[in-house]
Amino acid sequence: MPPHPPLQPLAQLFEPRQLVTDPVQLITYEVDAGFDRGKPDGVFYSRSTDDVSRIMRWAGEQKVPLIARGAGTGLSGGAVAEHGGVIIEFARMNRVLDFDPAGRRATVEPGVINLALDARVKEAGLYYPPDPSSGRSSTIGGNLGENAGGPHCFKYGVTTNYITGLEVVLAGGRVVKFGGRALDYPEYDFTGLLVGSEGTLGVVTQVDLRLIRNPPGVKTMMASFESVEQAGHAVSAVIAAGLVPATLEMMDQKIMRMIEEYAAPGLPVEAEAGLIVEVDGYPASLDSQIEEVAAILTRHGAYDLRIAQSEEERQKIWYGRKSAAGAVARLAPSFYLVDVTVPRSRLADMLAAVDEVCRRHDLRTGHVFHAGDGNLHPLILCDARQPELMARVFQACDEIVALCLERGGSITGEHGVGIEKRKYMPAMYTGAELSAMLDIKTLFDPDRLLNPGKIFPPDLPFPQREIPVLPAGTLFAPASAAEAASGLAALSQDGKRVYIGGAARGGTEAGSCCLSTANLRGVVDYAQNDLYVTVGAGTPVQELQTFLAQHKMQAPLAEPWADATVGGLVAANINAPLRMRYGALRDVVIAMTVALADGRVIRTGRSVVKNVAGYDLTKVLIGSHGTLGLITDVALKLIPQPRAQRTLAVPVADLRQGLEWAGQLLPHLLVASGLVLAPGDTVADAPAAPHHLLLTSEGVPEDVQA
Repeated sequence: MPPHPPLQPLAQLFEPRQLVTDPVQLITYEVDAGFDRGKPDGVFYSRSTDDVSRIMRWAGEQKVPLIARGAGTGLSGGAVAEHGGVIIEFARMNRVLDFDPAGRRATVEPGVINLALDARVKEAGLYYPPDPSSGRSSTIGGNLGENAGGPHCFKYGVTTNYITGLEVVLAGGRVVKFGGRALDYPEYDFTGLLVGSEGTLGVVTQVDLRLIRNPPGVKTMMASFESVEQAGHAVSAVIAAGLVPATLEMMDQKIMRMIEEYAAPGLPVEAEAGLIVEVDGYPASLDSQIEEVAAILTRHGAYDLRIAQSEEERQKIWYGRKSAAGAVARLAPSFYLVDVTVPRSRLADMLAAVDEVCRRHDLRTGHVFHAGDGNLHPLILCDARQPELMARVFQACDEIVALCLERGGSITGEHGVGIEKRKYMPAMYTGAELSAMLDIKTLFDPDRLLNPGKIFPPDLPFPQREIPVLPAGTLFAPASAAEAASGLAALSQDGKRVYIGGAARGGTEAGSCCLSTANLRGVVDYAQNDLYVTVGAGTPVQELQTFLAQHKMQAPLAEPWADATVGGLVAANINAPLRMRYGALRDVVIAMTVALADGRVIRTGRSVVKNVAGYDLTKVLIGSHGTLGLITDVALKLIPQPRAQRTLAVPVADLRQGLEWAGQLLPHLLVASGLVLAPGDTVADAPAAPHHLLLTSEGVPEDVQA
């Protein structure tokens, strides 16, 4: 049938097979993998960035909504055309454009399948860690839109930790490049901002990815427990001990029995809960790693510990874990998968609270989730054809989300907000925080045409602002975020320039004010069991590290000068060689408090490992040099002090030789925390040479020795 009249001009711009308007064919695109529905006016199959640019220009002129869609495996309604419009489908933009094994980089189009990419890079001994359960069909573009995670993100992080650059088509059709294949571009981190933005800020057409070495050895264990709560306490104990397995995945008895009947992977169905533990590294370290974890689990009630004796046995366990959805489909027409995150120390009591909610609402429920991240996925069996049952399901979800927020968690750890979770946004964020996100949305998409209706509820709380109070003199050293916001609002109204620094140095020009963070100092919150610390921005890095060393922990920061502050490093995005092992600041900072120039105080992020609720404002503030607001405190991921550390200094005759050797070493490095080519006179206790190539490795002793 011919295109609908509103889309007739669009049909004339492209080949006929690129546009679908047949009502029957459009039924497929009314839903994703969740429960929200919306009928698109058409589906456009893009083949290139130019195609996307042209349809974006057309949509801007005609005021037609556009919704980017991957494989439709999302669970929050993020790819549903709630308000009509045109869905941009990326199935034909599925090429790996460049693969650089030596540089550990790849550039791909958004339609590339997650598992296909990982399989290809593994042929070169590399690894792309984000591994959502839908990885066999989900696309990199869809993963990017939701900032997807997966079982291995406990150790390796989520999608945003592996995206270094984006080609993006903005509203109106302009094509821009953010970031790239290198690191630390001198720009706002719009790459980090767009990851997880659910297609509401722009449409991604190319993705630059970083890869890591594929661990040469892996060992997988299944442990049984007498209760889900007992297993939750055991997980907290493993984390509190400073151990970082590659995976900590939990299933309760109900889910395991469903899976066993469906796929027969040999799960411990007589146990009330099963825990999958996986460690990786050099083969020599695997036994000691798994034995230490096993000892902790046993002390906390684990029994019948089974270690996979072959790759076949390992794959059988994982096949069982990832078959939960298929298993449930045999027992009920549908299931509702709740996605929330809590601090890991609250895992056991959250599980008990969720079970109580589901019992009270008489719902058949099972647990299958990422225990290492505190990312719960209560799986509720349901039937969308029974309104009364669905009403109980949605009421239970409301209560589960509220319980999560009471424990300082996030309303979504990896599935995104979309349509499903937007009503909860005011319960998680203040009016000031939501208005800051909406400012970003308006900047990128002033006509609200990109995936409209997602993330933001129709009514937002009023954004509170501090009353402006002009600081006296040219030096302003606030002692709180509220005082800073009050002073900044007054200075803005007075038209005065503000220069931010960690120390009190006074104004830098006539009529200006120097804002010092010297009074924003000290540890605000230390949570070793949840592996994070919150400190004032004016805290010297050395002071923080001294405090953490007393607890045998560390933050992966390095002070380039004696009085360097945490806030100064974050604001300038000053990274150290440690990033090789533990990630850059954009990977380490999980939350911050910021005073804005108009008197708003916002908390970006939350003190949990996984949070994809709304825009990642933390990323865009890192490296912003105080131009967007004053960072008053920072929450950082913690890592245990390494069990072993060794540095090898190799004399180098000239820079070219040093670079060649470094390039030859790089493909083999797994636990390196630094590979630096340094002037010879800066290296103590080393043979005289014009330069030295320094290699530092740290971790468990067996890995360091290997």
